[in-house]
Amino acid sequence: MSAEQRDVEYLKQANEVAKQARASGNTPFGAILVDESGIVLMKQGNAEGDTGDATAHAEMALASRASRAFSKETLWKSTLYTTCEPCPMCTGAIYWANIGRIVYGVSERRLLELTGSDEKNPTFSMGAEAVIRSGQKDIHVTGPIPEMESEITAVHEGFWNKNN
Repeated sequence: MSAEQRDVEYLKQANEVAKQARASGNTPFGAILVDESGIVLMKQGNAEGDTGDATAHAEMALASRASRAFSKETLWKSTLYTTCEPCPMCTGAIYWANIGRIVYGVSERRLLELTGSDEKNPTFSMGAEAVIRSGQKDIHVTGPIPEMESEITAVHEGFWNKNN
């Protein structure tokens, strides 16, 4: 299996987590952390609705949990797969946790098309790559992954009140 095929397979798993988040009343985002040998270390869906914490985005919560559970060396060799491009807050958390690679399915720009001005997701126009370039770590960012767009966006259908 090629690296690109592995990325798609792990994004499919992250999307299953997003479906579970939506089913439990949270916004439909999911992330997983995979180590260098391909073992899924953690899964996390958005938990804002469950926790009442506006910062409980899937990537932020996963990075926080991972930084407490694993060494910086292990995290540097790991990949965080997420359904949508991480916002600046989440990208910062990934940076500080020392996770060495980010792979996302759908871009922040495409997410904005899905959500419009819905107050549940006031998106930024600043992608993860811009945040990473502003730091000192050589974190690799891969995305969007076109093969995953329809599968990921399907989880968002009917969820957002676009108010365009």
